[in-house]
Amino acid sequence: MSLAARDWRDALPSVRGKLLRDEPLGPFTWFRVGGAAELLFLPADADDLRDFLKALPADVPVTVLGVGSNVIIRDGGVQGAVIRLAGRAFAAVSAEGLRITAGAAALDAAVARAAAKAGIAGLEFYAGIPGTIGGALTMNAGCYGSETKDVLVSAWGYDRSGARRELALADFGYSYRHSEAPGDIVWVEAVFEGRPDEPAAVQARIDEITARREQTQPIREKTGGSTFKNPPGHSSWKLVDEAGWRGKAYGGAMFSPLHSNFMINTGSATAADLEGLGEAVRADVKASTGIDLHWEIKRIGRPA
Repeated sequence: MSLAARDWRDALPSVRGKLLRDEPLGPFTWFRVGGAAELLFLPADADDLRDFLKALPADVPVTVLGVGSNVIIRDGGVQGAVIRLAGRAFAAVSAEGLRITAGAAALDAAVARAAAKAGIAGLEFYAGIPGTIGGALTMNAGCYGSETKDVLVSAWGYDRSGARRELALADFGYSYRHSEAPGDIVWVEAVFEGRPDEPAAVQARIDEITARREQTQPIREKTGGSTFKNPPGHSSWKLVDEAGWRGKAYGGAMFSPLHSNFMINTGSATAADLEGLGEAVRADVKASTGIDLHWEIKRIGRPA
């Protein structure tokens, strides 16, 4: 970065939200690890976000952090500005006809529940994803045979210059856990469409997904969801299991005894422990099977 951190932070415009310097990011993540953001911005609403992006020097990196359920913040922290959308301005969910409109900070599970209440089927799978809509848009989140691409109509947000960008489903170029959408867009809102069904029937399917998740995933641990994407024709959890890493400690980290594609912080893990564990498993699986495991969890920031 050409500007000293002190210089760009001292020259920031006034905002209606919050600007926090050197803010620890671990508390904002499910793993509860990681260093600080040089600057954390919590915008008051979409206009506040737009104005901040317009005024921010172009050479300051921007990172968007959602609910932190699928991310490792490295121990050295994150350079530049971290933007976290939170609060009612970004988390509203509404239904009209067969469509659901949801803010980027809305929990995926809240979207599933709103759809059920409105008698809209097809979004039940979101009850099994512990993230927000912004993250779902970014990575084509999915589970139990359904993905974001199956229900998305369109989404809009602001790019790095503060310009409004609206994309239809086809513009995302979705594939498995991947999007071709411009990476600098901070998503604000999305529209989804399902099909008609009885609210009780939709809710029953959500209840089944929730029960299945509680039985098979370590949801009450400090975890981050699925660690690796499933390679074509294989299940990541089986590959981790066969490599002998289920329940095996690596510093303060391990793959859960309950589900061997879920890393957990046993209480004393650092981000380096978690990332090191993942890389050790990747190396073992590659050596024994020739298969490359690819991270599904995002790793952000600098090592200590």
